[in-house]
Amino acid sequence: MTGKKYRAGIAGLGMIGGADQVSAEAIGQSVDGMDGTHFAALAGNERVGLVSGSSRDAGRRERFAARSGAAVYEQLQDMLDRERLDILSIATYAPAHEEAALAAVAAGVKVIYCEKPIAQTVAAGRRIAAACERAGALLVVNHQRRFSPGYRRLAALVAAGGLGNLTSAYVQWGKGRLGNVGTHTIDGLRMVTGQEIAAVSGLLDLSGREDCRGPEFRDPGGWGMLRMAGGTIALLDAPDYGATPMRFLLNGTHAQATIGPDAVTVDYADGRSDSWPIGERGLSSMDRAVTEIVAWLDGGGGEVAGSGDAAARTLEVIAALHASHDRGSAWVDLPLAGADLDRAIRSG
Repeated sequence: MTGKKYRAGIAGLGMIGGADQVSAEAIGQSVDGMDGTHFAALAGNERVGLVSGSSRDAGRRERFAARSGAAVYEQLQDMLDRERLDILSIATYAPAHEEAALAAVAAGVKVIYCEKPIAQTVAAGRRIAAACERAGALLVVNHQRRFSPGYRRLAALVAAGGLGNLTSAYVQWGKGRLGNVGTHTIDGLRMVTGQEIAAVSGLLDLSGREDCRGPEFRDPGGWGMLRMAGGTIALLDAPDYGATPMRFLLNGTHAQATIGPDAVTVDYADGRSDSWPIGERGLSSMDRAVTEIVAWLDGGGGEVAGSGDAAARTLEVIAALHASHDRGSAWVDLPLAGADLDRAIRSG
């Protein structure tokens, strides 16, 4: 550890970026109910100095400046030109992620901590990941389960054969929104199984639930079957008007694992049972992500969970569910090609 303090800025000062309660209330949510914010995770790390934020919204800039004491900018490029950042959190809407990430790379930012989904299209996500790799910059996408000690423990158990051979999986969540909520759950499924998804069959829920952020966003839920490269079949159940809590089931030849909102439970075929919490008291998953980012900056290398390549593959699964729906729920093989790479997922 070098003891150096790293300079950080945030692009997008709304609910998840700036911990802005006014923005949260506008969509019926609360900052206090979230598993961290970029503001809290960066400002709360003693090795990070949160020096600036940018937003086109004057009210958000004013509230962020009062809350943080940091400099504020209307334009991201002005912030990048003046602040010499080590870390940039990108918490804007997904269509703006590519422009912000490429500008940060050009400005020499070492770490880009980007909100999910990585972009609005798979092609844009791949371009972001490739640009960061060429520049030697670390790209971390905020798929929070990647930093959860409970999920990590289960992933290690599965990898070690603790459940036996995986035979099937089931994932459910309420309120649909494949591109928003689904990006977390699908990425979590990929993480804990350790298997990539080879093909998708999907059916979108077209009941037309309005998006809390406005009519320009259309992010339906739906149902799907995922054929994984290791042979496991996973079922997705996420209707627009579902009221069920998030739940994962992993079925193996030796045991079944259940992931609920707060805990992981493993029930073994011989009658034994084990359980552990998802998170860690007093620390959000975003706190842990920033701690790992700082460690990467100290060493200048190594892997950090939530990579851009993995995030692009998660978005690819969601785009494939849309593509399958358009083709009468026909199987769609991954990786995607052609026009499907530019299919826009209007999740925000």
